Amino acid sequence: MKIKLDLIGAPLPGDASAPARAAREAALAEREAALDEKRAVVAEGWGAHRAHRKGKRTTRERIEQLVDAGTTPLDVGTLVNWGRTFPGSKRLAPGAGVVTCFGRIHGRWTMIIANDNTVASGAWWPLTPEKIQRAQTMALQLKVPVVYLVDCSGLFLPEQARSFPGRTGAGHIFTMNARLSAEGVPQIAGVFGDCIAGGGYMPIISDRVYMTEKAYMVIAGAALIQGAKTLKLSSLDIGGPEVHVHQSACADVRVPDDDTCVAAIRAEVARLPSSAAAFYQHGAEAEPPLYDPAELPAVMPTDHRHVYNIRDVVGRLVDGSLFHEFMPHTGLEILTGVARVGGLWVGFAANVLEPMPRPGGTGRRPGGILYREGIAKLAAFSRACNDDGIPLVWLQDIAGFDIGVEAEAQGLLGYGSSLIYSNSTNRTPMFTVLLRKASGAGYYAMAGLPYEPVVQLSTTLSRQAVMEGRTLAIAAYNTKLDANFEIDSRFSADERAEIEAGMAKTAARIEADMDPVAAAARMDTDEVVRFDELRPWLVAFAEMAYQPIGVRRIKNPRIWSIHDLEVLAQGIPATTEAVAPVEAAVEVEAPADVPGAVAVRAPMEGSFWSRPGPTDPAFAPPGAPVGAGDTVGLVEVMKTFTPIRSPIAGKVVRWRLEDGAPIAEGEVIGWVTAAD
Repeated sequence: MKIKLDLIGAPLPGDASAPARAAREAALAEREAALDEKRAVVAEGWGAHRAHRKGKRTTRERIEQLVDAGTTPLDVGTLVNWGRTFPGSKRLAPGAGVVTCFGRIHGRWTMIIANDNTVASGAWWPLTPEKIQRAQTMALQLKVPVVYLVDCSGLFLPEQARSFPGRTGAGHIFTMNARLSAEGVPQIAGVFGDCIAGGGYMPIISDRVYMTEKAYMVIAGAALIQGAKTLKLSSLDIGGPEVHVHQSACADVRVPDDDTCVAAIRAEVARLPSSAAAFYQHGAEAEPPLYDPAELPAVMPTDHRHVYNIRDVVGRLVDGSLFHEFMPHTGLEILTGVARVGGLWVGFAANVLEPMPRPGGTGRRPGGILYREGIAKLAAFSRACNDDGIPLVWLQDIAGFDIGVEAEAQGLLGYGSSLIYSNSTNRTPMFTVLLRKASGAGYYAMAGLPYEPVVQLSTTLSRQAVMEGRTLAIAAYNTKLDANFEIDSRFSADERAEIEAGMAKTAARIEADMDPVAAAARMDTDEVVRFDELRPWLVAFAEMAYQPIGVRRIKNPRIWSIHDLEVLAQGIPATTEAVAPVEAAVEVEAPADVPGAVAVRAPMEGSFWSRPGPTDPAFAPPGAPVGAGDTVGLVEVMKTFTPIRSPIAGKVVRWRLEDGAPIAEGEVIGWVTAAD
């Protein structure tokens, strides 16, 4: 059965040098430049000289030799431990002292796990075990081979209490080794240097183990043995290649140096089955999006409160900017559908930020929120993708679930539970991108990290939290506030100042916690990426999802469950066909002193704001010129802002409302006159 694909998204409107677009791109460029600087610090480690003076390659140099020429590894966990200090060390532990990345070797995607030998000789710091296990889990979910580049001096002992015990302590790495082996995932290890205690255990369950002449694997190093048994030995005497290749058989092959070891690992990967991705393309060819992915910074508002068209984002990620939308007639707050990425079928589920008609066609409601219909559509689509074997990408920009009397009466808790069940039991690979907001239970519902996507990416605009800083401060100080959430008048001036300072401190702390770099440092997200890296990541994800053969059901597109669901849904009235007017807001006469003034009306109910933020200048103060469609104000609903646009080109006459005033849909908020 043929999949009908339609163009999705639109060309960027207006002049590329327009002030609003230029400001948006400049703000994002500044954030991404700061990200690049942090990545450079991590890549430097403690300096290449620490490996070179021992006659060894650095870990990054080994990886560069290992992957196919002209390809770039995709790092995960780059910023783990960023900014974190440790009492036992005068230096930081960039990247937690280990590099984990996806890399192509002879055209096959692999997971590479490599101790950074420039950082405390590859020691394991707090969160190093968790980072390694996270990479092993990604490989297990995708069934891609794992390559270990082992050069590890064991635990960083001053911090052993935070990395040795517990469910995800260092020993769990070996549990994951065993599970990968049990699931038939190939594991290949190269041992390049110090491999003490856990570092010695890590390669042993691998299917193939290579050792260089400078490498050794020991349960305890020479210093400990000399102290315990009064013996004069070196670690090479105890567990070097002479012992483990020729006596214990704990390793398979002895090689002279780093370069030979890397070449041997590449040769081993070449013996594995090739990727099945080309087979699952069904004759299609990969093609770039029609709309340039480099335009994404111009599409995305850096202010998380402002809306944009998610279709313009998807259109810059998928092949040919072509998309098949699933059930477009219902659940309009959600975009679901399939498209090709790198020539391979991928499902997409994304939040729609723009306001939309209410079911029944009366009035509008804000986007970026999950309502009953959208939740049900997501659950059905998630189950269909799982049934059909289609990998699924979730694009999050969500404020949360609908709340209130109607939401509870409609049983949103039950519908949400259905979606949670679907996402918790899916076997098809899922991949999550936090475009901006990832708030409350909506973050969970859209396959956030607790629901075990293969990878969760954040952008430099991402914000993970139950609620925004100011909102949380209001909740924390609720007993000291009046009905308008202002500090109660019963408090003295000094008490009011103290409460205000406390609220500001609380809000600032929450804002700092929501920062994507802070989230990545805590491992609350896997990687922070630039917008121009999203398309390459999605292509890699699709190729990895289809690389192995026989590990999950992958249906021919002719027999997808999606077709059945769409046939059954035919004939259901679309909620987009007509929007009946709400009860007319109180009409206001146009200014008598300005003939021909045209009313500017609110597109939906909410609160009116004439400026982007409390300290920002107004979009269009009285007397300012405006173009047709220019943003002149905002409607706020649940911290999401929808633009109010000028109906004509001309000049602002006046506004009739103060910032924060409630407005009804269709209410007049001010007037403009046509240009002379």
